[in-house]
Amino acid sequence: MEFSCSIFDPRTAMRALVIEDYAPIREAVSEGLAEQGFAVDTAKDGAEGWWFAESNPYDVVVLDIMLPKLDGLTLLQRLRAKGERVAVLLLTAKDTVEDRVRGLDLGADDYLVKPFAFAELVARVRALVRRRYDVRDPILRIDDLAIDTVARTVRRADKDIALSPREYALLEYLAVRAGELVTRTQIWEHVYDFNSDATSNVVDVYVGYLRKKLGGPALIHTRRGFGYVLGGHA
Repeated sequence: MEFSCSIFDPRTAMRALVIEDYAPIREAVSEGLAEQGFAVDTAKDGAEGWWFAESNPYDVVVLDIMLPKLDGLTLLQRLRAKGERVAVLLLTAKDTVEDRVRGLDLGADDYLVKPFAFAELVARVRALVRRRYDVRDPILRIDDLAIDTVARTVRRADKDIALSPREYALLEYLAVRAGELVTRTQIWEHVYDFNSDATSNVVDVYVGYLRKKLGGPALIHTRRGFGYVLGGHA
């Protein structure tokens, strides 16, 4: 199978899949989401989209309804039948109540009618991601650490902390799962896209960078042989 290109942006902390057959919309949405801090994979038809969805964990799927090879609603049904809880935003050219109701009844989390404003798509996608991780406030707070997920800024004890894009990406993902054990594999799967060429020890390296910049007392704790926990006690 021949796959469409993926976009890697080292600022990303969440992973999205865009399934859209119309190239101008697919490219505009994927590039725009990457600029907003998402790792993005793209698919040009339903069959390719299903392969990506089966092969990789995503935080959100932007899914066109009218797709060749496998339509969007059938793909959605397959996802939900597998028990996949990934957030799904449907794109539809049909602005009728029946179509919207059908999509929502089949398990979609939200929908947008074409043509749409990109700013609204981004806002809806970010809201879906926050809901997926049960985060209501766009500012994540862990002890004296505050992470603004809209401005992508970090403060600790009222002091600004300058992070590289990749450091921020890792910290945001740990923050939405604060208090939970996050394995290296989970970090790898959610912070990097399909075409990432990152080396195998990149997670440990960037955790080290974060610890140094965040300072003490330590906020990132190692569970040796398992992964990391942000917040709580060592």
